[in-house]
Amino acid sequence: MKRIGWLSYSWALAVSLLVSGSLQAASTDDASKTLPNITFKDIRYLHRTLSDLAGPKDRPTKGFLVVFMNTTCPVAQRYLPKLKTIDAEYGPKGIQVVGLYTAQEETINDIASHALENGVKYPVGKDTDLSAVRALGVERVPQVVLMDAERHVLYSGRIDDQYRIGGTQPRMSRSDVTEALEEFLAGKAISVAQTPVDGCKITPWSPPSAAEPVTFHEHVSKVMQARCQNCHHEGGATPFSLVSYDDVKSQAEMVAEVVGDRRMPPWYASPKYGHFQNDPSMTKEERDIVLAWVKQGMPEGDSAKAPAPLAFSTSRWKIGEPDLVVKMKQEHDIPAEGYIKYYYVMLPYIFKEDTYVDAIEIRPINKSVVHHCNMAYGNLLQGKFGRETFITGYVPGGQPMVLGQSNNVAFKIPKGSTLFLQIHYTTTGKPEKGQLEVGFRYAKGLVQKTTHFMVLDPRGIEIPPGESMYELRETHPIPRNATLLGMFTHMHVRGRDMTYLAHYPDGKTETLLQIPNYNFEWQLGYECPPPPKECKIPAGTKIEAIAHYDNSAFNPYNPDPNRTVPYGDQTYDEMFNGFVFWVYDDEELNLTIDPKTGHVVGGEKIAGR
Repeated sequence: MKRIGWLSYSWALAVSLLVSGSLQAASTDDASKTLPNITFKDIRYLHRTLSDLAGPKDRPTKGFLVVFMNTTCPVAQRYLPKLKTIDAEYGPKGIQVVGLYTAQEETINDIASHALENGVKYPVGKDTDLSAVRALGVERVPQVVLMDAERHVLYSGRIDDQYRIGGTQPRMSRSDVTEALEEFLAGKAISVAQTPVDGCKITPWSPPSAAEPVTFHEHVSKVMQARCQNCHHEGGATPFSLVSYDDVKSQAEMVAEVVGDRRMPPWYASPKYGHFQNDPSMTKEERDIVLAWVKQGMPEGDSAKAPAPLAFSTSRWKIGEPDLVVKMKQEHDIPAEGYIKYYYVMLPYIFKEDTYVDAIEIRPINKSVVHHCNMAYGNLLQGKFGRETFITGYVPGGQPMVLGQSNNVAFKIPKGSTLFLQIHYTTTGKPEKGQLEVGFRYAKGLVQKTTHFMVLDPRGIEIPPGESMYELRETHPIPRNATLLGMFTHMHVRGRDMTYLAHYPDGKTETLLQIPNYNFEWQLGYECPPPPKECKIPAGTKIEAIAHYDNSAFNPYNPDPNRTVPYGDQTYDEMFNGFVFWVYDDEELNLTIDPKTGHVVGGEKIAGR
């Protein structure tokens, strides 16, 4: 083998033992060891392998270029443009690039955000237990490993010699990766099969630490109450309870996995941008308590030291008992399987006066068959209803509209309106019935402001087959000084991310919200905090939403990666809905509302606009 520099003895020994000579200057036929199928977790928290990237039979992957990365190493960041160029040039030639992140404290959300902000199109994921690092003898980032389709190692080392910890050369003297790729694709022996890597050392992961000993009653139960039991209780929104010791112990390994991944409690906003009052994320201390408890064998502890149990509402309504309930007249028959066209239903109720409400909840009678539902108001005589009269929706993992009685904000349903539902049912494997009802809580006392919103919704969707990062964007101005209430995103199963930007009149731009790993099953709303941390938007600000879609075969939820995907209501098509909700700062309605009807007492008196 051609000698190009000194390697540490431990690194060289590990590699030689691992590949039994396959890093020598030789063709793939001479490689004597096939590596295990490298596993990692993708940005959707799913376990994946290199085999998932093998490509279709008519266009099989010829080789894998595995890039070990993190979000902080300066050398690794400098090489990102080169890695994107390599992916663009060699991807069409059958080389699949995949980025594996190795830092313990970097979350999958962090990884997705890093890839998004750097325009990375190739798949990325986390080496969640450093098994890939160990299997490939990797010690630093950014190290790359080239393998053929049978997972024989052909090259391992640096990308080139331009960027180093101590400084930067004006130009590289040799592009080690591209030379290896060219030789491999030409069927030649790899002339330089390993090179030293001058980057950031990968730190071994440390086990979770917490107060000793950690017991359920003294420590874990407090975390469950604060972060989990709101959903995980008998009669709650989830299929199992996490209230008692036996409840949590029976699910302990799964709880540890989702807490360690930070997949639960569900939250998809990047912590780098904005603050949201409904963020349920655990603190590091809370995570460590749960993980340490499972690692220590799940001791129960002294039940006398447990916190008082939470009292859960027995109401079927999350908003409390509504003042008005409107229910569909009839049930729908849902088949056992197949796609179901959207149902459009008019609810049997007409609002005879302007009605002000501060909470609205759409409630499926049978939750298992309703994927989502949108509700709008409309006037049958005037024929006005649709996107501009949207009220709220029901989505997986979502919450009802609750404006709160303390801030004098309400939603106005105009006189003469009736309600229309757009219902998306889903099948369960057996025939089912579907029916919904809607609960309204009237505003009480004084109403000063009503809610306003926009839907950023470009319709020109045409996602090419195999495209992993198809981009759409839409912009709309807010004409007056405003305070944001929140944002909400709806896409279908190819949706990858959505980012909301505020382009201010002074030329500055701020990221309001970034959802780097959008999840179709957890379409959450992101609620802005109350004063003094509320989000102020000056008049003339342009709100922009930017979304990307993954129509590649690596997207595990993609119905057909060979299809050009248009706009459409069904999940096998795509949508772009970027909702933004706000109130105007100068609006002072001074309306006194009858708490029994939601109507204005004595007529409207508008003090200012």
